[in-house]
Amino acid sequence: MTEIKSLSEADAANELMRLAKTIAYHGKRYHADDAPEIPDADYDALVRRNNELEAAFPHLIRADSPNNQVGAAVEASPLAKITHAQRMMSLDNAFAGEDVEEFAARVRRFLNLEGSEPVALTAEDKIDGLSCSLRYEKGALVQAATRGDGSVGEDVTPNVATIADIPQTLCPCEGRGPSPAAGDGPLPSQGHGIPDVFEIRGEVYMAKADFTALNDRLMEEGRALAAQREVDFDPATVRQFANPRNAAAGSLRQKDASVTASRPLRFLAHGWGEVSGVPEATQFAMMKRIESWGVPVSPLLARFESVEGVLAHYAAIEKQRAELPYDIDGVVYKVDRLDWQQRLGFVAKAPRWAIAHKFPAERAQTTLEAIDIQVGRTGKLTPVGRLVPVTVGGVVVSNVTLHNRDEIGRLGVRPGDRVVVQRAGDVIPQVVENLTRDEPRAPYLFPGHCPVCGSEAVAEEGEVDVRCTGGLICNAQKFERLRHFVSRGALDIEGLGEKSIAEFLELGWLDKGPADIFRLRKHRAELLGREGWKETSVDKLFAAIEAKRAPDAARLLFGLGIRHVGAVTARDLLKGLGDIARLPEKAAEIHAYLEANPQAEGESDGKYMTRKVDAFKAILEVRADGIGPAVAEALADFFHEPHNRELWDDLLSEASPPLYVVETRASEVSGMTVVFTGKLETMSRDEAKSQAEALGAKAAGSVSAKTDLVVAGPGAGSKLKQASALGIRVIDEAEWAAIVAAAGG
Repeated sequence: MTEIKSLSEADAANELMRLAKTIAYHGKRYHADDAPEIPDADYDALVRRNNELEAAFPHLIRADSPNNQVGAAVEASPLAKITHAQRMMSLDNAFAGEDVEEFAARVRRFLNLEGSEPVALTAEDKIDGLSCSLRYEKGALVQAATRGDGSVGEDVTPNVATIADIPQTLCPCEGRGPSPAAGDGPLPSQGHGIPDVFEIRGEVYMAKADFTALNDRLMEEGRALAAQREVDFDPATVRQFANPRNAAAGSLRQKDASVTASRPLRFLAHGWGEVSGVPEATQFAMMKRIESWGVPVSPLLARFESVEGVLAHYAAIEKQRAELPYDIDGVVYKVDRLDWQQRLGFVAKAPRWAIAHKFPAERAQTTLEAIDIQVGRTGKLTPVGRLVPVTVGGVVVSNVTLHNRDEIGRLGVRPGDRVVVQRAGDVIPQVVENLTRDEPRAPYLFPGHCPVCGSEAVAEEGEVDVRCTGGLICNAQKFERLRHFVSRGALDIEGLGEKSIAEFLELGWLDKGPADIFRLRKHRAELLGREGWKETSVDKLFAAIEAKRAPDAARLLFGLGIRHVGAVTARDLLKGLGDIARLPEKAAEIHAYLEANPQAEGESDGKYMTRKVDAFKAILEVRADGIGPAVAEALADFFHEPHNRELWDDLLSEASPPLYVVETRASEVSGMTVVFTGKLETMSRDEAKSQAEALGAKAAGSVSAKTDLVVAGPGAGSKLKQASALGIRVIDEAEWAAIVAAAGG
């Protein structure tokens, strides 16, 4: 990672843009989807890098900075939305004792305290659950909501009513005596009773033992259902929860509260939101008061007069972390005096008076027994390490991600090696160290062929991922490839959707690839005997298939799913070649050129790239800027694979695409460069680009000084601003339709 001091402003701005998008994506996967893809430690590292860049370049802070975001927006959900009366904030993180000391020092500086005046802090374990706000009015629970994006959450009131830990009515217990360390003046209070409005905030969670029991129960229910249907039981068909947090989130966010009632959820309070009064003057006393009302709080909550005290408590909690009945990922410290909390206030998304001291990733040693290669639906080969099972942070780990070929090389791992495994968060663990890499054993050889179909597996220049070139003949990719082949942008076969493709694949009717689609008619009698298929629907499907026996050549090429060959690139290729049947011979010429013309010694990368571009454009007879080495080499790899040549020949024996001819009409945009931006409401982006080409215009993807016209739909953003800044003519979709109509389109 580039040192910040050596970054230019442009580089810093670009990295901040990438970080904002990446952090937002992974935040949504964690908070909204309950399906994190990276370890907590990796996510925290992204946030730290963003914070360091913002500190070094404060004038480059973006409106979508992660420091302005809390949680994730509530998107498609069967639950109603609730706007929080007081925003549910996030917490800043500390990762070392020095960070905690700096937090306490910041508090002192902000409050302008004398050096001798103690800053009392509370410390409690940070539950890894789902944040929830409970609104009580006159002691009765009237509303419960998830955090959502901090401002708007989901209404889970009926669901929360089923959680035994959460009382429907607060106990009006008089509780404790006077609070310790009272501040300079009283806060709004109603004596020692329950305020008319009091929002208690905390975490809904599932205990580890309850989580294991729930997954066991789901497995048994699946086994019983299979027995009832008299079919073989397949454990893979049972949807189990990945971890206790996912189980808690999935159980709470149910439209049917009876499902929530069947799940063993619990609750621990850690603070409050909107209130009409605060009966105590300190955080610790107020949490004890909430506990006296019948709401559980952490049994590890404690109050300390020094940083040394909270750090000792942190160490004690970390030591017993694996034995705790629930998952935690750190310890939270809060300034105890509530009047000081009020003075300290908040930054964009977090209070100045609190911080989360995160635990380091948990590690353990074990033996790597084997390396398996999994093939994804897009052909990516992913290595997975099989371990001698080991307990890491209370969880038994037997599989570990090895990411890609380069990561295996970096670690130098081989079956039989002793490795250090790290579990950070609840995603699949990773190997962080190879303890026996110096032992004299042969290195692991990453396969050069797909383990599923035997096709060549290659990594493109500049990429670390190795991909199977088998495409449609590879069983691991077949479903996704066929779904793409019949999709709207490709052959657009009406009535042949995902469900039908899956059914026909299972029956073995599409084993040879897309050509089998045109041979489905021979299964007519069998299909009529299957559930959901009637004579009308079967005949409609076959008619739709027959209508595509002479498909548009560019759509057919796009439908093959060759890497880097999108809809526009397919059209650009065929503008030069005209006849799609010429592609295999052209691909062979590219392959031969690459073998005969490697980069010469002393030849710069730039010169070599220019030489390849010129050669490939000559071979493919195209002039389009979008046809570069990546496209040409992807074509060469695809047609060099014998299985793909067989598939191609089989397909062209059933489908006969006519010569590709671009007919252009004179129009007011002939010779212009047109950019489409924003949402198009009456046509797809591909259709709009086709219209532009038919009118003699060039459809570009970005705005520049060479752009002549921008067609902007709703939601147009940076491209529209750039067009305005450059003085480029901008029209809307209706005006574009009028131009097309005027040209006879």
